[in-house]
Amino acid sequence: MSSLQDEVRRLVDRDAVVARADHPSLVGAIGRMVRAGELVAVVPGVYSSRARAPERLVRATALVVRQPDAVLAGPTAAQLGFWPGLRGETVTYALAHKWRAPPGFSGSRRTVPPELVVQRDRFRLTCPALTALDLCDDLGGDGIDQALRTRTATLPGLHHALELTGGRRGNGVRRALLLDSRDEPWSAAERVCHRLLRSAGIVGWKANLPVLVSGRRRYLDVGFRHLHVAIEIDGRLHERDEHVFEDDRWRQNALVLDGWLVLRFTWRMLVEQPDEVLETIRQALAIRGAEF
Repeated sequence: MSSLQDEVRRLVDRDAVVARADHPSLVGAIGRMVRAGELVAVVPGVYSSRARAPERLVRATALVVRQPDAVLAGPTAAQLGFWPGLRGETVTYALAHKWRAPPGFSGSRRTVPPELVVQRDRFRLTCPALTALDLCDDLGGDGIDQALRTRTATLPGLHHALELTGGRRGNGVRRALLLDSRDEPWSAAERVCHRLLRSAGIVGWKANLPVLVSGRRRYLDVGFRHLHVAIEIDGRLHERDEHVFEDDRWRQNALVLDGWLVLRFTWRMLVEQPDEVLETIRQALAIRGAEF
């Protein structure tokens, strides 16, 4: 009897979960361990140790064991893919048929096109492009920005994913956000800056412009290459992360020494003082000989 329980423990140590349906000879041992409090059900019929059952990855594993056709989507797909730091403990998924999931899971009933599914270890995930579009429901354009910033999705790929999932509720908003992303912002603040530049009719700029400075490839938030004018957007990460803060200063020094005129704006400046921001940009461009 104890040897059967040891076999269950070995399976849980190896796979994080054990499914009753997969091991008929261990059903009795699993039942005894559940009654003793050593195992708990993560989803019906799939068990893990009491200590590990609350872990998000263990719950995701239990889900795909119980529902092999499930595709992890939304925040969970982002966390396992291009956005590991995204908050949220609920396991989110898509499933073609109806299934009543226990607390801690959130599913949408839909069929994900096979070309928009990727395999990561034991998990099937929505691809980054579709994941970013799914995140629009709760995060607006932040998911799109993150996918573009990490280069796990491209703007054409995002449009293709939208086309393959036509007819979904909310696609109008997703389409509008993609249009707003046509200059490929990497953050919400950059998105606001791009809107200001477009609304003011200022042209000749490129977002996330790659330049070679002091032997290193750098990406300018917004750059006017021929005028050597750079616009840098300071988000909250610049304030919280000492490494990011100092690296930006080294980068600005290198740009200035290389002949670039560098302007810096914060989120608050962009949102609360847009006219002053635009006038500052115009003055910088005029200094470099631009005509309006």
